[in-house]
Amino acid sequence: MQSALPMTLMDSPVIAPADLESPHRSASSVFKRAVDILGSLVGLIVLAILFVPVAIAIKFDSPGPIFYSQERYGLMGRPFRIYKFRSMVDNAEQLKAQIKNEAKGLIFKNESDPRITRTGKFLRRTSLDEFPQFWNVLRGEMSLVGTRPPTGDEVARYELHHWQRLRVKPGITGEWQVNGRSMIKDFEDIVRLDLQYQNQWHPLYDLILIARTVQVILTKAGAY
Repeated sequence: MQSALPMTLMDSPVIAPADLESPHRSASSVFKRAVDILGSLVGLIVLAILFVPVAIAIKFDSPGPIFYSQERYGLMGRPFRIYKFRSMVDNAEQLKAQIKNEAKGLIFKNESDPRITRTGKFLRRTSLDEFPQFWNVLRGEMSLVGTRPPTGDEVARYELHHWQRLRVKPGITGEWQVNGRSMIKDFEDIVRLDLQYQNQWHPLYDLILIARTVQVILTKAGAY
């Protein structure tokens, strides 16, 4: 089944294929949205408590802003601006071309990325860098659970089956985070997990993945 593309996407330099399926049923779930609103409010309260010490650590570690923002692509390819605590040096994008990509496909990963600051390593390992994204969740641009939000240069190279992962809202966590996280270095494996989420999703499934995410953060090394 086909659906009309939103005007935000039509105006974007990245154009989705005309035969992209309609949004996944999770995108219109009232229960999922209620969980997102409640969870984002709790997350923003925690963010308010942590903001001062985290901000001080970031500023003392390296010059630059406290927050990092970037345009990403969400549900059905709609562009939005994502927010994180800055975990890299301020000119990280300019230095990216000098860093070896250890991943395969349309993602970029380097386990020893020199652009990551000392504070940034801690923020990533504990997932504290993701907390500003609770604002994106509250706004409805993201969900607590979903797919990894891609960048414009990634989406510009998508094949048709890659677009299917954007039938759900991007999430702070998801199948990729609880089933390998930074150890997953093949983009096709991420796509497979995203489609697995769509196939297995039911109203309570997000709660299961949220609980598993907390377990992963507390018991494993986390992201890099």
